[in-house]
Amino acid sequence: MRDFLLLYINGVRHRVAGRAAFQTLSRFLREELRATGTKVVCEEGDCGACTVLVGRTHPAESAGALRYLPINSCIQYLFQLDLAHVVTVEGLARNGELSPVQDAMVRCHGAQCGYCTPGFVTAMTALYETRQPIDDAAVRCALTGNLCRCTGYDSIIKAALEVDARTIPTLNDRYPAAEMLQEFEQHARETVKIDEFCKPASLEEAVRFKGENPKCVIVQGATDVGVWRNKRGFAAPALLSLAAIDGLAEIALDGEALRVGGRVSLTQFEEAVRTLVPQLAAIMDRFGSPQIKNAGTLAGNIANASPIADTLPFLYVAGATLTLAGTNGTREVAIRDFYRGYKTLDLAADEIITRINIPLPRDGERLRLYKISKRSHLDISTFTAAIAMTRTDGRVDSARIAYGGVGPMVLRLPKTEQYLGGKPFVRETFVRAGEIAKDEITPIGDVRGSREFRLQLAENILQRFFAEESA
Repeated sequence: MRDFLLLYINGVRHRVAGRAAFQTLSRFLREELRATGTKVVCEEGDCGACTVLVGRTHPAESAGALRYLPINSCIQYLFQLDLAHVVTVEGLARNGELSPVQDAMVRCHGAQCGYCTPGFVTAMTALYETRQPIDDAAVRCALTGNLCRCTGYDSIIKAALEVDARTIPTLNDRYPAAEMLQEFEQHARETVKIDEFCKPASLEEAVRFKGENPKCVIVQGATDVGVWRNKRGFAAPALLSLAAIDGLAEIALDGEALRVGGRVSLTQFEEAVRTLVPQLAAIMDRFGSPQIKNAGTLAGNIANASPIADTLPFLYVAGATLTLAGTNGTREVAIRDFYRGYKTLDLAADEIITRINIPLPRDGERLRLYKISKRSHLDISTFTAAIAMTRTDGRVDSARIAYGGVGPMVLRLPKTEQYLGGKPFVRETFVRAGEIAKDEITPIGDVRGSREFRLQLAENILQRFFAEESA
């Protein structure tokens, strides 16, 4: 068992032990290493000023290479970065010369006050790590997690497009990974235990630790836990990482179902469904920034149990099931039965979500997903919906409907579904279905929308579905 963390920062080895392991990465960089290029503004993962690049081993990478992804260092803790290489804005220059991305930002006047600039530079660098063709749309997508308060976006986007990709060495060129990988491999099968934090090397150890610590919090992406710790003073009595457990990072197509491991990131999930379920990929595009999706996991989105979680309505109508592992073995639970009330789960103290099993839409089935929010992208939902329907000869054969943001948990609408079965596919049918749907939900009013607004959405979304399917 190991009682310290091992990570590299800008090619330099660091061994971190004791309470130092519980710092945010941004605080460690700025206060311990004096690497103050990484800026801290929101401490919520919203603005991207603290973006750094995190390199980890990845099966798709060539031998001797790490895969680097941008993350928000303000809500990433050192205990999450064991066996990783962090590259900050200071680590992009080489021999005193600016990197091509940094040089382009200077030439195109991409910085005004300059506070957001390091985050933009690191996010832009990650874009060019992909070695994919870069156009205006790709740049805008890659920079959605970075906020410029001086509204200098035009010059920043121009800078990104000015970069000659052929002149950019990859981070694996800049920092040859052989020595790091050798050490990472040497320590990969070790359990890490530092005070209340545990990163077990096996699933058996993980469920045992969780059972022994009933109020344990699993920290994989920590995109919520990081905010709670920073802004609410949240302190869990025990913290569990699943990062060393084999098999949980796998995602695979198995017949007509997608099997998603318990630590598959939202980015991985989005890439997997892009062709399989394009409607869901469109929702995932609006879900959050690249920095958030690179850290957060699908299992975390499910276990957080928010009634406005963007993935849940789809998972409900898809008939997804969860594989739960505990000290007494594994069991399967339908996702709609997993929630017993607001933030109340059918999950024993020792159990962990190890896999999400998602049946894919069937041939001839029409699926539409909806997210209503004040902003189009990167915003918490006011109302969400998933509608899956089959029809023949102008009549509805079957319908499955799930709404989010209308009660203490995501809801299926059995009365509305039953009413639609066998009805003619005409506007009047969907008007009446909307009236029935209103009676099946119990929304509240909050800062994102009133109760009356959500009730109206419950009606309108069915008419919108009809209009779109009739077009």
